[in-house]
Amino acid sequence: MSEAQERAWNELGERYLLPVPRDAAATSVARDARIDPAVVWGRRAPLIVEIGSGQGHAIVHAAGLRPDHDFLAVEVFRAGLARTMLDADRAGIANLRLVEANAPEVLEHLLPAAAIAELWVFFPDPWHKKRHTKRRLVQPEFARTAGRALRPGGVLRLATDWEEYAVQMRDVLDADASFVRDFDGEWAERFDGRVQTAFERKGARAGRSIRDLAYRRPAG
Repeated sequence: MSEAQERAWNELGERYLLPVPRDAAATSVARDARIDPAVVWGRRAPLIVEIGSGQGHAIVHAAGLRPDHDFLAVEVFRAGLARTMLDADRAGIANLRLVEANAPEVLEHLLPAAAIAELWVFFPDPWHKKRHTKRRLVQPEFARTAGRALRPGGVLRLATDWEEYAVQMRDVLDADASFVRDFDGEWAERFDGRVQTAFERKGARAGRSIRDLAYRRPAG
């Protein structure tokens, strides 16, 4: 990390970072870990969680625009989390918290069931080499975990610049009974709450189309 990021980690971490009981790995979450969002944020408000928040551009922007919502950024790279804290501090953001942990374990262990109003997965690692595709986040097991974490009526939003991964995401979520499509046609409209990030600009420069998806957990 840069000097500024190291300083942010040390000086802002107490305000923004959630303490996490660990299992064996450094970014794991202990099975008996659990937070109460109302205690963490000091109120009851809809919770939006971004998985793989990177440097935090999307979630800091959204948290500033929606002060009536609570936000949680999930990331394993400290430099990105530190940058997120720096930007949030400069913008005076009070409704954002961060967690350094593996996303599926956050959804399964740290957060209560049905706690999330919206779950964002924007530009996850595509693992585009054929021998690596099994490492992709959006697999049937993840869909089941996400369905448990979302409240009835909650929305899972996804975006990627890799067409083959977009098709895989759609196939996985179409096949999961926890979700129904929240869009018409082949792809969802671009989510207007998603700012353009470096990952999206890189994909566009390479000539790749951006594809959005949105799935809802049925209210019933």
